[in-house]
Amino acid sequence: MSAQPRPLSRCVRRALRLARARTPSRHPCRRASGAGKRGGGLAEGTGFEVALETGAPIGARRLLVTSGLTDELPDVPGVRERWGGDVIHCPYCHGWEIRGQAIGVLASGPVGVHQALMFRQWTDSLMLILHTTDAPPPDQAEQLAARGIEVVPGVVERLEITDGRQHGVRLQDGRVFARQTIVVGPRMVAVSPVLDSLGLKPVAHPMGSEVAEVYAADPSGATEVKGVWVAGNVCDIAAQVISAAAQGMFVAAAVNADLTSEETQADVMRAREVV
Repeated sequence: MSAQPRPLSRCVRRALRLARARTPSRHPCRRASGAGKRGGGLAEGTGFEVALETGAPIGARRLLVTSGLTDELPDVPGVRERWGGDVIHCPYCHGWEIRGQAIGVLASGPVGVHQALMFRQWTDSLMLILHTTDAPPPDQAEQLAARGIEVVPGVVERLEITDGRQHGVRLQDGRVFARQTIVVGPRMVAVSPVLDSLGLKPVAHPMGSEVAEVYAADPSGATEVKGVWVAGNVCDIAAQVISAAAQGMFVAAAVNADLTSEETQADVMRAREVV
């Protein structure tokens, strides 16, 4: 499996550029360049220190981690090269751009049939290539047949790419199928050296670890480590850009409430000492 960052659709990238251009810098924000390498707790009640890859330390009373996830792609030549172009994964992120095309779903995990049924909404020319998975059970086979989805057994050897465009799929037995777009079901894994160094580890998604692993949190975004919160894809594989941003705002409010409570309690204790 090869690990790749999740691609953003063209419309999302355009919206982000516009938002950055139009948003005035009204709120002071300290920016640190470099990925978080590890984190550690400081003295009791004083917070955390995060070491960046550059070696620079960043101190904070609380941590909110939004490092996202990594897509582990099928180890098929051509998939990594065309990922985010004509190799895609989400009918909601990419469906409009590939509508009406000849689409092949490369099944490499438990969501292959589900993806085939979802992408059938965008095209009449769709096939499910079983690759390394077993044949669908009778009930799913009936659904695929009813929707006119061809099921093709056989392991994919490589994608056929010419002039930077994917145009077909070659199987190990020599068969070649003309396909303009390939759908894959990557295994989604949240990766955070900072969270790992604090003793947190990704846990299996309810659909199984072969589908995804994310960091666990309560409804407020708090993890098992006091003072550490998470938001976005690092804890929720279904979060789109807009919902991940909203979740970040919600969790930030929880962090602020926690800090307010801590400061209030400290002032109460100091006032008692004066009395």
